[in-house]
Amino acid sequence: MKELVFLLEEPSAKAMLESLLPRMLSAEISVRCIPFEGKQDLEKQLTRKIRAYQNPEARFIVLRDLDSHPDCLAVKNKLLELCVESGKAAQCIVRIACKELETFYLADLQAVEEALQIKGLAKQQQVKKFRAPDNLGSPSVELKKLTSQRYEKVAGSREIGKLLNLENERSPSFRNLIGAIRRLENELINEQA
Repeated sequence: MKELVFLLEEPSAKAMLESLLPRMLSAEISVRCIPFEGKQDLEKQLTRKIRAYQNPEARFIVLRDLDSHPDCLAVKNKLLELCVESGKAAQCIVRIACKELETFYLADLQAVEEALQIKGLAKQQQVKKFRAPDNLGSPSVELKKLTSQRYEKVAGSREIGKLLNLENERSPSFRNLIGAIRRLENELINEQA
């Protein structure tokens, strides 16, 4: 079975991906999202989960927030080491949301406006801090403030994920995630040929 398995820091990432992925993946590809209880839980269980996964055709995408860690590359390399320890590193890609998952949403305020039904929000995209949201210190705080507390992590992620523009390049970390998903999807489809 051709399968993409997402190993995620938290349930909100699962909610976002479950609403986003049906719009972009071939029906040939099965998807499984495995949320953990935060980044420490993800790192603690990652090697064992990947090693024990029984589908030899599965590909894995590990996604976590950078949060306040100062070095994105160090976080990514640590997760890659855990993938190597699983013995399946060739089937794994690690992606880091800089700084938080909400960065993806702040990069697409049109999607947030429609999902949360807040008129005029998309116009805020021209404000300097929302043109490059990967540089924001706390995107979740910014999003709550911008939406007057209407954004809730899981429910909001589910609704916004349905509307995120897959071609949006304001957030390099979102663009890299979409690129990784497409790359592994193509790998799986080409294996079928």
